[in-house]
Amino acid sequence: MLRWTNCKNFIKFGGFILASVCAWYLGTILAYLIPQASTFDQLLPDKPKIYMPAPKRQKCDHWSPCSPGNYAYRMLSGGGKERFPKICFEDKLLISEQDGNAGRGINIAIVDYKTGKVAATNYFDMWEGEFSGPMTDFISEAPQKSLIFMVTHDDGSTKLKQDSKKAIAELGSEEIWNLKFRSGWVFLAAKGFKLPKNIQKEKIIHSDNSKNRYNGWPAEIQIEGCIPRNLTS
Repeated sequence: MLRWTNCKNFIKFGGFILASVCAWYLGTILAYLIPQASTFDQLLPDKPKIYMPAPKRQKCDHWSPCSPGNYAYRMLSGGGKERFPKICFEDKLLISEQDGNAGRGINIAIVDYKTGKVAATNYFDMWEGEFSGPMTDFISEAPQKSLIFMVTHDDGSTKLKQDSKKAIAELGSEEIWNLKFRSGWVFLAAKGFKLPKNIQKEKIIHSDNSKNRYNGWPAEIQIEGCIPRNLTS
């Protein structure tokens, strides 16, 4: 009786081993035959994908857009000798190195306020030559209802005459009298009407060897903002 029990247990054990081997073999074949696309994870419903839209670029690289009915502007002074100034208006560069119309001295762009179209651009060297007078004429010839943008590059003061400073001061500049050798200066003026008091119109920075970003020149400075299109006076 004991012998028969042992024999029966041996047969059961052998059957278990055989079943295990068959199951392993069958699993191996199925894993080979079934494509990866049928894995359990891929049979589950797709998870919803969240896409973050890229930030929309604003006019003149503003952080936030101007309200409808406003002009966007941004003015950047030059930095050292190599970094040229920029004047941007309604997302168009009026003065820039790329356009080849920026240079040493005082850079000026005149815009028709009513149409938003550029009327004239020029730069006046205040280190070599005598261009203070021509610059004053250029400003005085700007039509009424004009926006006048002015930025310095390199040096804008050495040959700047008093009558030119007076003409710029009459446009509303308070810092023109403080312009020094290699000062960085940006100024927005309106001829024939007044700009709102709450927008940026002027900024200045002076050369200081203990603080200068460049060797002998201060860092660039900028102003930007929005100009209402419906100003009447």
